[in-house]
Amino acid sequence: MVKVPGRSWPEASTSRSLSSRYATPYPLGQLRFTSLHLRRKSKSPFFATHLEMKLTSLLALPATLLSAVFAAPEYSEHLHLQPLPNGYLYAGFNFTATTSLDAYQKQHFRYFPRSLGQILQHSHAEELHLRFAVGRWDDEEWGARPRDGRREGGTGVEIWAWVDGSEKGNPHSDLVVEERWSSLVNSLSGLFCASLNFIDGTKTTRPVLSFEPEGPLKQGGGRKQLLHGTLPHEVVCTENLTPFLKLLPCKGKAGISSLLDGHKVFDANWQTMSVDVRPICSAHDGSCELEIVQTVDMVLDVERSMRPGHDPIPRPRPIEEINCDTDREHHGHDTCYPKPREGEAGWSLSKIFGQPIRGSCHLDDAAEQWDISLEVPSERTVESPDSASHQTQDDTLRLYTLPENKDFDLTLPSQILSSSKDLPSPSLFASRQITGYGAERGGMHTVLRNPHPYPQQITYMESLPWFLRPYMHTLRLSATGPQNPEQKTLIKPEKMFYTPLVDRERGTHLELLLTVPAESSIELTYDFEKAVLRYTEYPPDANRGFDVAPAVIRVLPRGGYDAALREGHNDADPQGQYLRTTSLLLPLPTPDFSMPYNVIILSSTVIALGFGSVFNLLVRRFVLVDEVPVPLLAQKVKAGVMKLKGFMSERVKGGKVDAGQVKGGKAGGVDVGVDGTKGG
Repeated sequence: MVKVPGRSWPEASTSRSLSSRYATPYPLGQLRFTSLHLRRKSKSPFFATHLEMKLTSLLALPATLLSAVFAAPEYSEHLHLQPLPNGYLYAGFNFTATTSLDAYQKQHFRYFPRSLGQILQHSHAEELHLRFAVGRWDDEEWGARPRDGRREGGTGVEIWAWVDGSEKGNPHSDLVVEERWSSLVNSLSGLFCASLNFIDGTKTTRPVLSFEPEGPLKQGGGRKQLLHGTLPHEVVCTENLTPFLKLLPCKGKAGISSLLDGHKVFDANWQTMSVDVRPICSAHDGSCELEIVQTVDMVLDVERSMRPGHDPIPRPRPIEEINCDTDREHHGHDTCYPKPREGEAGWSLSKIFGQPIRGSCHLDDAAEQWDISLEVPSERTVESPDSASHQTQDDTLRLYTLPENKDFDLTLPSQILSSSKDLPSPSLFASRQITGYGAERGGMHTVLRNPHPYPQQITYMESLPWFLRPYMHTLRLSATGPQNPEQKTLIKPEKMFYTPLVDRERGTHLELLLTVPAESSIELTYDFEKAVLRYTEYPPDANRGFDVAPAVIRVLPRGGYDAALREGHNDADPQGQYLRTTSLLLPLPTPDFSMPYNVIILSSTVIALGFGSVFNLLVRRFVLVDEVPVPLLAQKVKAGVMKLKGFMSERVKGGKVDAGQVKGGKAGGVDVGVDGTKGG
């Protein structure tokens, strides 16, 4: 069972039959009969005894592998569905694949994606965590975060990994780690069609308090270092979902992954994709495997998701179809305040995702595997196909197994329930915003609120860009209690880790270890200065502003940070819970990028006018009319002859010519050119 506050469901049953890679070519009974038969026919007692010993050891081989075979399947997938208040639906997809470390090192891949495995081997990454996120989780409406927030990231793209920096003959492990980290992000950039190659030294930090390895990295020794990078301005879209699905064995063609259509996934109010690779070791025999967990979590608006089925054109709902609250003061013919939804909205998988589930993706021989879990009250009506086996657990959890080569669909009609289940309360509420005005300075204001009647220890991490320069002497931590919210008490962090920025080389890294009192709030404030960038460092949309990565908050287990370090990865809940604030938009002084073009155009016009005038003065020769030279006598005679020829040709063509015209032609000042043509 995977336990999440308020959400518990079995990922897959661990009961399995013999795997094909451990299966012998004969059944056990046939092997035993062959042993006795050969022993009876053999005349040499030594040969019979030796053969019996070999066959006995062969029979013992499957028994020694039973623990490994029955421990977990090589591939499993699970979908968890849970309706949320106000017509929302949470859908959590989980895909898990494992491979032995020996097969991984020899590049023998079965269900583990080869493309990702080779990247990890080349970059010497021991553990990898990659996140793609869009939207914001509404803690007040939807309750606690799924999977304790461990499989979600901040807005955009977030990545952190443990990279081995040990290399023979090279004592500079930091340089080796940076080279391998750069190779890792560049390779993943091409694999997932993302801008991970832009994660350079200015966007990379080395966390100390906020992250712990999920696998047994500490036992392996070596010079493993944790590196963390973010791209808050990255836009996650279908080109990132397509390579994500290609890592799955069924490639989105069968099983629950057939529901992952880009138009539906990215129409969600909140959506996150994650890829986690970690080593896992058995506590019995110490054997280790490499596990990859791919998850897709989303919150869908049921009504909006089903609307394209009958109205494919995206447009607002007509006001006649909205149940308006007419008791409002400002209600009118063009103003509507919708009433709260009564009862549960009706929906089905085929209407929300556009299609039913296309069969199953059962790759391992499973004795019992539940592919879908639906968390609804016991009185909720659920219609499912007869071909799918199902089971009810704890009166609120309904488990289903996908049939082979058949479509599967769940239908829940509209229904008014007599009671509703309370959602679990979030462990912590966090908000973060930029204060101040002007283009030179500003401030940061973060509020952390503990709604529970017991104190909670947290770690708080910020990764700031280099052009945001915080004044650490202005850092203030103040706590407010429930008795007197107006009174603020200054507190000190229990631990603090700070790395100052270096212009155009490294950003600011700040980590704090705090304890939030019961039912109290903590405010964190500091001032900062905005740097002036070069004009080549501005993005194309500079007027929009610059994105600042979300703050990462880790709510530690009840034992605190020291207890989590002592228990390590063997503890049932060593990581605690994670949440992230929203990303921020920082306005910086932006130059007028059109000014150079205006100056160029004006300067070119002035130069053209001046050059034309000067060129005319240098090339042309200006003289008076009286100074024009008189034509020579030969030119005059030639002009007269040509004029006479023209006159004779007109007479031949047009008949007689009026004498007055001839006289006018001679004495009327008709201009005849040198070539004999008439002038104006």
